[in-house]
Amino acid sequence: MLAIVGGSGLTQLANLDVSHRQVVRTPFGEPSGPLVLGTIAEREVVFIARHGYGHTIPPHRVNYRANIWALKDVGASKIVSVASVGGIRADLLPGTLVVPNQIIDYTWGRKSTFHDVENEPVVHIDFTEPYDADLRTKLLVAAGSAGQTVVDGGVYATTQGPRLETAAEIDRLERDGADIVGMTGMPEAALARELGLPYAAIAVVANCAAGRADSAHGIHLDTIETTLQAAMGRVRRLLEQLCRGESA
Repeated sequence: MLAIVGGSGLTQLANLDVSHRQVVRTPFGEPSGPLVLGTIAEREVVFIARHGYGHTIPPHRVNYRANIWALKDVGASKIVSVASVGGIRADLLPGTLVVPNQIIDYTWGRKSTFHDVENEPVVHIDFTEPYDADLRTKLLVAAGSAGQTVVDGGVYATTQGPRLETAAEIDRLERDGADIVGMTGMPEAALARELGLPYAAIAVVANCAAGRADSAHGIHLDTIETTLQAAMGRVRRLLEQLCRGESA
């Protein structure tokens, strides 16, 4: 079963034929909300809104462990994350869809592993390639089949939030090699790896990052929602095509 984690702008999937909703209890507390199960193009799908269905949970308070555990618990075999980001690289303008291939983690204080129980062996995961190569390829193929232009590859800098970054911080991220910046890429990707779930992401550029282009002197928050609404329609079409490919 394909799991889809929706971020800002994607608190529901209009093209999901819902069969039922399921409350899942986990050893790590409550997920962001009930899981929504159903089908897209005859492919079994489970969906969860990362920030809650009323978008009430800020990035630093998302229970990432509970969300990933719950998805695995109901039978998810792979995860596609959808997240809104700021564009650092000059060509990554609002509305651009990116399938990132790398992450830099700048977060702190988040519960970032399932393996933190006293007196249990230390567990290390290989995180050289944080996104699953096969699932990334399927997303890129689905995008092409759906007629949706996406950028193949990019470095996702994950910051703590919930505030947006300063222009100087974006300069630093750019020097570090980041192309886009968001607040939810980690520890989600690492937790999926710990549970053996292939994980890939669709990053939706909602705005130019601080100090860039039309955000040179401030980010126009009032335009972000309009940008996301238009872009999420394209994301839904991409996801539907991914499901068609998986069902074929």
